[in-house]
Amino acid sequence: MKRLLHFIIFLIAINGFSQTSPVEVEIDTMNIRIGEQFQYKISIDETENVIIPKLELKGLEVVDSLKLDTLKSKLIQKYILTGFDSGSYYIPQQQIFIKNQVYLTDSLLVNVATIPIDTTKIKMFEIKGIKGEPYQFRDYKHILFWIVGILLVVGTVLFFALKRTTDDQVKTTEQLLSPYQEALKNLKLLDGKLLWQNNEIKKYYSELTHIIRNFIERELHVPALETTTDGLVETLTDFSDSNSIITDKETIGSLQKLLQQADLVKFAKSKPLAHEIEADRNVAKHIIDNLKPNVVESDTAETSIEPVIIIEKPVVKKPSLLTKIITIIILLALVVFIALSISNAGPLVNSLKPPVTNVQ
Repeated sequence: MKRLLHFIIFLIAINGFSQTSPVEVEIDTMNIRIGEQFQYKISIDETENVIIPKLELKGLEVVDSLKLDTLKSKLIQKYILTGFDSGSYYIPQQQIFIKNQVYLTDSLLVNVATIPIDTTKIKMFEIKGIKGEPYQFRDYKHILFWIVGILLVVGTVLFFALKRTTDDQVKTTEQLLSPYQEALKNLKLLDGKLLWQNNEIKKYYSELTHIIRNFIERELHVPALETTTDGLVETLTDFSDSNSIITDKETIGSLQKLLQQADLVKFAKSKPLAHEIEADRNVAKHIIDNLKPNVVESDTAETSIEPVIIIEKPVVKKPSLLTKIITIIILLALVVFIALSISNAGPLVNSLKPPVTNVQ
């Protein structure tokens, strides 16, 4: 009975050992030199519900993990491994999950050997200096910020300087016109706007009376722009009676009617007809032509005037716009050159310093 029991147990053990595992591993070599690469392959006799965890190693490193291959009913996973320290290392057992069941691979031994070096046959070379890295954008980033800041400042100053020069030239041109010429010019500009033709009668009369009042203020030195209609007419009447101005009562009366008509349009919403507006335009031209200051020149005044020596002021020629722009570009180029010279001088100074040695 005991012999029969031992025989049954022996058959069960043989049957257990005869079953092969669905997971196999192999390597293409067991001996490598430091830095050499070898292949580690895991073969699985199953294609569904297979999980291959991350490879766990000790003393070895994974260089690359190749794509998983499927061959008929088998999965093959290959790895490229290497080692950088001499010695013997085991690739430990890896866990493979197949249909929620764990299978362990065999552990494999890999020997990593050093490379013998014969120093007597190796040619010695001089120690080379440290090679500097090539310059990149971040090396000049601070210089670029300085250039942008300088350009903004110079551009702002140049803009306002040119704008001020243009405004001064416009003002000078306007001041060179006499009151009479300025009034005729403004009347012509007013005709070109076609205000009353576009039903802007109020604006038309406002500009027309402003032209006349501005002419009177400049020509006769009377504050006509701030004076009321009655006050202005009364002032001109007094000047006419005292022969301070050259005009007639008809012109002053026409001025009074025109200003009153403008007041009605601006404040009483009066709307004159087209022929009345054209007539007021002609009246404005008549007033400008027939209103002048009376300049009296007496012989006694001429004899009392001492001769005046006029010294012509030398004309200082201002630089043109092109000259200013060229000057600014030259200055910016100098700034950039100096900044680059300073940045390049740092490594040169450091290379000229003597090496520091520690004396023990």
